[in-house]
Amino acid sequence: MGGLRYAVVGAVLGMLGGCGASESLEAFGGQTMGSTYSIKYVRNPGTPATSDLQPQVQSILGEVDRQMSTYRSDSDIEHFNDLPANSCRPMPEPILHLVRTGEQLSQASGGAFDLTVEPLLNLWGFGPQAREIKIPEPMALAQARLRVGHQHLRIAGSQLCKDAAVQVDFNSIAAGHTVDRIAERLEQLGIDRYLVEVTGELKAAGRKPDGAPWRVGLEEPRDDQQVAERIIAVDGFGVSTSGDYRNYFQQDGRRYSHTLDARSGAPITHQLASVTVLAPSALMADGLSTLLLVLGPEEGWNYAEEHRIAVFFVMREGSAFVTRSNKVFEQLTAAKP
Repeated sequence: MGGLRYAVVGAVLGMLGGCGASESLEAFGGQTMGSTYSIKYVRNPGTPATSDLQPQVQSILGEVDRQMSTYRSDSDIEHFNDLPANSCRPMPEPILHLVRTGEQLSQASGGAFDLTVEPLLNLWGFGPQAREIKIPEPMALAQARLRVGHQHLRIAGSQLCKDAAVQVDFNSIAAGHTVDRIAERLEQLGIDRYLVEVTGELKAAGRKPDGAPWRVGLEEPRDDQQVAERIIAVDGFGVSTSGDYRNYFQQDGRRYSHTLDARSGAPITHQLASVTVLAPSALMADGLSTLLLVLGPEEGWNYAEEHRIAVFFVMREGSAFVTRSNKVFEQLTAAKP
């Protein structure tokens, strides 16, 4: 998506141990959304070769970029973002689907999660039109907050409308949506054993040819290097990690994350460093990991428990990290024989 930035899981993708003559483990990948993508799948007689499959995957990636990127001025969503208040514009169904998902997550979080925070991201120095990273002046912050709020969006048939000059930013859910789109295409082609990863958001199903599960590494939230905090087995779920450890600035001894709480208009400041979520769809895993990170170590944990969301929290404790996972997460990630 031409520069989209995500706080995501560092994927450690297990490779093939051995396979029979009738099936093989295929893999390909490349650049996308300012980052990378990776596809691994078990090929059987009758399923496509990499040379046939890769163009279809790249077509999906290109479509998402043209529709949802906030880093290209000709995307569908940027045309909408350029409109003044009290305007409508026809939008592709995938955009409307993500707006509906964003509304659901916004309502569920009491407004903490919001797709319209782009003016705030730009003001704090993290958005696509940011000029400098800094703490904004109170008056500028108050003015930007007038242009934030999912309640200003409305879907009318195939049109997306706004009653304030809001700007939609899909960074918190677009990669998960893309993973689901690719996984759906693989299944349409008869591929039911795969691991799809886009900018770190992923979904895995089935097992490798040797019978081993797909294994994913959850990244320790360190600024200086990538270290696997824990390895989990994944089958039939999307996995997403959101964290505050790669995109932030410090001023006067205080840390300001690129993850914003739409309720306050300011970056999160609590001790929750990263959240990993497992969900049936990568889209919901992506959105929920951001939602829970915004809510923080206590409110987020209680929300996950109430809604039976599989979560793995990493929290700062002085100069170290402590982890916490719930029963649902442990049940879903236990490797089964």
